[in-house]
Amino acid sequence: MKSWIAAARPRTLPLSLASIILGSFLASADGHFSWSIALLAALTTIFLQILSNFANDYGDAVSGKDTELRVGPRRAVATGDISKEAMMRGIILMSALSLISGIGLLAVAFYGAGPKLFWFFLILGLLSIAAAIGYTNGKRPYGYAGFGDIAVLIFFGWVGVLGTYFLHTLSFNPLLLLPATSVGLFATGVLNVNNIRDIETDTMTGKRSIPSRLGLSLAIRYHWGLLIAGMACALAYSFLTGAAWVSYLYVLAFPLFILNGRAIASHQRPAELNPRLGQLAMSTLLFVILFGIGQVL
Repeated sequence: MKSWIAAARPRTLPLSLASIILGSFLASADGHFSWSIALLAALTTIFLQILSNFANDYGDAVSGKDTELRVGPRRAVATGDISKEAMMRGIILMSALSLISGIGLLAVAFYGAGPKLFWFFLILGLLSIAAAIGYTNGKRPYGYAGFGDIAVLIFFGWVGVLGTYFLHTLSFNPLLLLPATSVGLFATGVLNVNNIRDIETDTMTGKRSIPSRLGLSLAIRYHWGLLIAGMACALAYSFLTGAAWVSYLYVLAFPLFILNGRAIASHQRPAELNPRLGQLAMSTLLFVILFGIGQVL
């Protein structure tokens, strides 16, 4: 059981929930909120995140990308804590739970709204499952080709925030792309820290992440770009909506992003970056909560 809990990587769950929380806050600020939708969206997201973690563990082991030189957390399949066959069953189980939970969410959100929206979001959900599995699996895993960053921006940012908002309100506000992009960029920053930490082993095993393509110096600049652009998008949204001063509460989280950028830029050993992953994830969650409170107030 300890091995399965470790493979689920519970520390990644707060970051995956950030977009659901923000989308729900934004819907509540517009006078639309449903606890059943919020909770089902959160449950579905948790299942998808665990599915992604299981699939990544399996894919990295099968492809040989995990080696004894890995600096990050212990991987279950590569170390033999969980067999390949058992992990595959875990992937199938989490896929099924994600689908069941997602269908329940859509049934609640679109009750009486007609079948078109239901089928559109069901296809979107199936794409989310495919993206979770395909990151490190299949003939051409997109995570090994350097496309993981754009996938995180899309699913942790745009799909997560705007999709949750739509489920609550059945409406779309294009300005919400700005805070959705903020969350997506910060989540991409978490992935970038992970890839900077693993830049040497990724290069050795042929994993073409953004840092392994750019090199360490440019990868650090890229990281600063993600953080600064994320903060800028939030400020642009507040400015364009003529928000009151209380809506700028999220600025209180900005020093944490600056500290993260400085730590990434000044690190000496890859292992030093392990705590920075959690720090950036929790900073993103704090940003989301402060942003949401500011919108509701």
